[in-house]
Amino acid sequence: MLVTGGAGFIGSHVVERALAGGWEVAALDNLSSGKRENLPLGVSLYEIDVRNPGAVSAAFQEFQPVVVSHQAAQASVSVSVREPVLDAEINIIGGINVLRASLEVGTQRIVFASTGGAIYGEVPVGAADETAAARPYSPYATSKLSFEYYLETFRQQFGLDYVSLRYANVYGPRQNPHGEAGVVAIFADRLLAGQPININAMKEVGDDGCVRDYVYAGDVAEANLAAAEGRTPRLLNIGTGKATTTRELAEQLASALGVQAELQAAPPRVGDLQRSVLDVQQAEGVLGQPLTLKEGLRRTAEWARSRR
Repeated sequence: MLVTGGAGFIGSHVVERALAGGWEVAALDNLSSGKRENLPLGVSLYEIDVRNPGAVSAAFQEFQPVVVSHQAAQASVSVSVREPVLDAEINIIGGINVLRASLEVGTQRIVFASTGGAIYGEVPVGAADETAAARPYSPYATSKLSFEYYLETFRQQFGLDYVSLRYANVYGPRQNPHGEAGVVAIFADRLLAGQPININAMKEVGDDGCVRDYVYAGDVAEANLAAAEGRTPRLLNIGTGKATTTRELAEQLASALGVQAELQAAPPRVGDLQRSVLDVQQAEGVLGQPLTLKEGLRRTAEWARSRR
């Protein structure tokens, strides 16, 4: 298995789980946000940007992947709003480079890190299942949905199999607190430094913030392994189905870290959905029950404390 973005937050968890599952694994990453130390010893790293078609092709020719777990992405909603061209260059053009290289070497399946947290748009009540209409609200969501269509086109035209995993908001060890994505990592970093946390409003300053479905990185890695092994449907939500406000998240994380939280009311962020929760009944049928937020935050807090 070749994991693009394999030295990054989610990608490195996929690498670890694939190794534990008996796969031969390599990573492809430009290290713009990933880190070489995230990779287990012995895992080959191709330090390549997916926007470079020649380099991507050469890496595929050398490793000859049977399955590709495509995690490499521009993953920030706010960056996509400011820089939609950059977002499309990485998430669409870079993805097509991966698909073309896969065809060159006879790769059997692509497992794609898509987004349920953005593609479905606002989920005002309940939870969005895989049949819900796509209502992308940001360039990031649009680029992810567009690439899902490319995957289906390549399947029909060239017979390249794929699975699209629509992630909820992923958190866990090794998440970068210095970017614009990854609220759990950002909050943990500030809480441990004794700094206040902003609760960006859902509608009006002072409310409990946006509602999200938070899924642990280990569960996401498990889903990638199941998809790689052909044990999932072609489209699958990966989350918990549980709704959590920003304020609830901050309070639970502070409790897990054993610190007091200073919470500050802040305005809504540009591009943010107000409410996003995924229906995960299909995933539970394949993978079982996801980790609870309480336990996931406990594990994440333990890692964050150890890093400091």
